[in-house]
Amino acid sequence: MTATASAAAVHVAGDVGTARSRRRLPAWLGLTPFALYVLLFLAIPTVLAIATGFVDGEGAFTLENLAALGDPVILGTFLDSFWVSAVTAVAGAVLGALVCYALLGLRPDGAVRSVVDSAASVLAQFGGVMLAFAFIATIGLQGVVTVLLADVFGINLFADGVWLYQVPGLLLPYLYFQVPLMVITFMPSLEGLKPQWAEATATLGGNRFVFWTRIAMPILAPSFLGSVLLLFANAFSSYATAAALISQGSQIVPLQIRGALISETVLGRENLAGALALGMVLVMVVLMTAYSLLQSRTERWQR
Repeated sequence: MTATASAAAVHVAGDVGTARSRRRLPAWLGLTPFALYVLLFLAIPTVLAIATGFVDGEGAFTLENLAALGDPVILGTFLDSFWVSAVTAVAGAVLGALVCYALLGLRPDGAVRSVVDSAASVLAQFGGVMLAFAFIATIGLQGVVTVLLADVFGINLFADGVWLYQVPGLLLPYLYFQVPLMVITFMPSLEGLKPQWAEATATLGGNRFVFWTRIAMPILAPSFLGSVLLLFANAFSSYATAAALISQGSQIVPLQIRGALISETVLGRENLAGALALGMVLVMVVLMTAYSLLQSRTERWQR
């Protein structure tokens, strides 16, 4: 009798274990498509792009491509990419934070809030050639606004040069998608501020200014800085908009990579694009690591 009961218990335990294994199996299988996507379209291309920076035109190992990163022209393109990304990241973060603060006073399920949230989600992804065309048609040399200002008010937008088709001309198009991206990323942090903190401040005699300067801003600082880093990385890696606006020269790193890929006059540095890609990857790794650390610090206040 005892042996029979033990055998039955073992059989039941085995069935339970098999059932649990079957329940776990779909979860692992569900990650397979995403893992394949990351492997095929992110990991492998990144490794191949970086690996080409260490070989010459004949496939032999070389460090000549990495040495080219010290060239003044290439350093200049990195500098241009840095300042364009920094300016648009800081300006986009400030403007986006102000929009988030204004939205904070609206009902989350209201019509205005829903329209702004939807618009931010769409405009944050509105870039590339379409965005460049929109700015060319609006404030280009023969754009609608350019012609209108010249004919009606006598204002010439390009009196100091064709700035829209140079590096400074990237600032406005980049801000067009940086501000909505800031709204998307920073709004949850603002909504995470607990009403009890404001009530406690008022109970202790503090006003609204004291709450924002001594409580809210220190709490929001990691999230704000993390959003600035995210915006910097977004601008630093943008290519299509710059490629459509700047048709002459390689004034930022993504355009320099394009120039290295299509150039037929670079001797001994046929795989310079791989070295430039390595430089960009290193910058992105630093930015994303700092962003992850700041996000983990932000989550402590939102638990």
